[in-house]
Amino acid sequence: MELKKNLSDLKQEQLEFENLRLSRHAAKNSKTGGRKRQELPCPIRTEFQRDRDRVLHSKAFRRLKHKTQVFLSPLGDHYRTRLTHTLEVSQISRTIARALRLNEDLTEAIALGHDLGHTPFGHSGEKVLNTLLSEGFCHNRQSLRVVDVLEDLNLTEETRDGILNHTGAKTPETLEGQIVKIADRIAYLNHDIDDSIRAGVISEHDLPAEAIEVLGNSKSRRITFLVKNIIENSEETVKMSPECDQAMNGVLRKWMFENVYENNSVEAEKEKARGIIETLFNFYLDNFEQIKDEEIKKMKDPKERLVADYIAGMTDRFAITDYLNNFVPRSWKD
Repeated sequence: MELKKNLSDLKQEQLEFENLRLSRHAAKNSKTGGRKRQELPCPIRTEFQRDRDRVLHSKAFRRLKHKTQVFLSPLGDHYRTRLTHTLEVSQISRTIARALRLNEDLTEAIALGHDLGHTPFGHSGEKVLNTLLSEGFCHNRQSLRVVDVLEDLNLTEETRDGILNHTGAKTPETLEGQIVKIADRIAYLNHDIDDSIRAGVISEHDLPAEAIEVLGNSKSRRITFLVKNIIENSEETVKMSPECDQAMNGVLRKWMFENVYENNSVEAEKEKARGIIETLFNFYLDNFEQIKDEEIKKMKDPKERLVADYIAGMTDRFAITDYLNNFVPRSWKD
């Protein structure tokens, strides 16, 4: 078997494979909307593969490993972080994309990039910045700002659209983006149940029977059922059956908000996190020169926008350490 490849043929083979084997509904590299700035093509990788690699090698992606998913600063090694959430979304998304003969590379690029703009302390941090920033703040718009401005990855229009619209009312333009939008919810609902049980916030028996009877009584069974249901029900849009949608979104998701995301034992820690974010935001508005990111300090945007960028980019532990350094008296040695 000959393994050596002629580089001039390799790219063409990949493009031909897409045209021959992928669904007519799939996003094709040969028909991409392109990038804001034109670039010379890579001799080996397609445009969506380049997007995936740029996201994977970004600083914002690496910081996800120390950002909260649901539980703040957990002591156990097995709680999800924003990074492991992202990887689970990517895995679920690629499985669906492959089965529907859609573009796995684009799907993966969107999945890996969808939460790059998430704040420290999860949605608690996001809500605080939304109240402090006059233009408002939401993590999907911040994720797009990360790839467009803060790290200037110059991604394709299809990847940018999927990142921006992975949450909210607007539907992504590509089916690959639609997959990530639905896989994001599948991932967080199921792994947040797993983490909540581990933390003792809920038990398996507490889960609403109306949803569990439809979706399954374990994380793996629920994810398998949901993925199969989407594959069987998707045609020109990515969707699940009405019964499945009601069980997951109408019952289980609502129950999770009432019993986990807004649980009093979790809420007490969230309030502390909100105090840290608000205090640091006001501190850097008044002491902008003390921001430690030189690239942000060079930018010409309004000061409050840049402070929000700086805060949003922090990991949980960096934010806590920064707060302690600036607002808690240090001990003196003899």
